[in-house]
Amino acid sequence: MDVKIENSWKGLLNEEFSKPYFKQLVNFVKQEYQNQTVFPKGPEIFNAFWHCPVDQVKVVILGQDPYHGPGQAHGLSFSVREGVPFPPSLLNIFKEINRDIGKPMPSNGDLTPWADQGVLLLNATLTVRAHQAGSHQQKGWEEFTDSVIHRLALERENIVFMLWGSYAQKKGAFISDEKHLKLLAPHPSPLSAHRGFLGCGHFSKANSYLKSKGIEEIKW
Repeated sequence: MDVKIENSWKGLLNEEFSKPYFKQLVNFVKQEYQNQTVFPKGPEIFNAFWHCPVDQVKVVILGQDPYHGPGQAHGLSFSVREGVPFPPSLLNIFKEINRDIGKPMPSNGDLTPWADQGVLLLNATLTVRAHQAGSHQQKGWEEFTDSVIHRLALERENIVFMLWGSYAQKKGAFISDEKHLKLLAPHPSPLSAHRGFLGCGHFSKANSYLKSKGIEEIKW
């Protein structure tokens, strides 16, 4: 597995790539790809970064694990490829966008157009074994993605962090409210969406904030 990552992120994270934990993580992931079915495909592990250079990040949406079913994950949190049925959390995201800003349900669940506008769709863990949720947790990915969020929050300002569910909220707890906007809600999963994700208005709130800072809004 070659670590291919967009150049601006290389500059920001170079130190991270040389740390012992990251080298161990790369070895672990290489072994897994050789011996198991792992998602997403190797070249798509850093897809979120490819589409969203450091200086273009406007919004960060934190997920936890990639989807572990065939053909779903492609390196962007919550997103699935065209032609794949909407997973339940993604369906609730689209329902909230419809309620919040009146945008109709899209024809597919590929969120690449968001990524290309500056939405960093970052999972805490960037790989997973097929059909085994959480199988690559506690191997180093969380440390890496914590560092991504830390450095982004320090280097940049006026980013909207959408933190859905307690896991994402803990991961983003240190982010400065003075430099950035943190939007908190329950996770969009069917288990919790009715407790406040549906009705959170995050998509219009994000755009209002961006507009107030003179930053182009996201076409959700």
